[in-house]
Amino acid sequence: MSDPSPRPDILSQLAPLRRYALSLTRNREDAEDLVHDTLLRAIEREEQFRPGRNLRTWLLSILHNRFVDGARARRSEAARDAEFAQGTPAAMPGAQEPALRLAELRRSFAALPEEQRAALHLVVVEGLSYEEAAETLGIPQGTLVSRLSRARVRLRAADEGEAESETVTNVIPLKTRGGPDVS
Repeated sequence: MSDPSPRPDILSQLAPLRRYALSLTRNREDAEDLVHDTLLRAIEREEQFRPGRNLRTWLLSILHNRFVDGARARRSEAARDAEFAQGTPAAMPGAQEPALRLAELRRSFAALPEEQRAALHLVVVEGLSYEEAAETLGIPQGTLVSRLSRARVRLRAADEGEAESETVTNVIPLKTRGGPDVS
């Protein structure tokens, strides 16, 4: 008697899982632990995978949820964020200007809020569609687009050397009915 549904090829998705885990945790050892937990959970709950569904999206959803659960359990992530940000050199010799810019971009990306960093990673690095990324994160597509927009604004501001408060320059003044303009 043969199995009516073939087993999903979970191991074929290791590279995207590792990249996304590293983007979320910013620590190779923690990323490997997260991928391991994700694979274990996927194998344990293999029967929940619906044929026809995107395997990568399903696995990335499991990984994301495992990360969020872990983050809630340990609030020491703030200390790790500070340590990671200080680990990148602030200046390099002039001949290595592209490396300096890349290091600054990495530091800016790492400094993004978790929600923005996760959204940007899934769409830009993993190449997921907005719909797939929103499904992976368990949020509406409009929320995903908003997070992407805010992340891109922050990265542009960091690249241009602006302070975060200077990035919101397009404030539309409100006018109350029959009253003065309010900014």
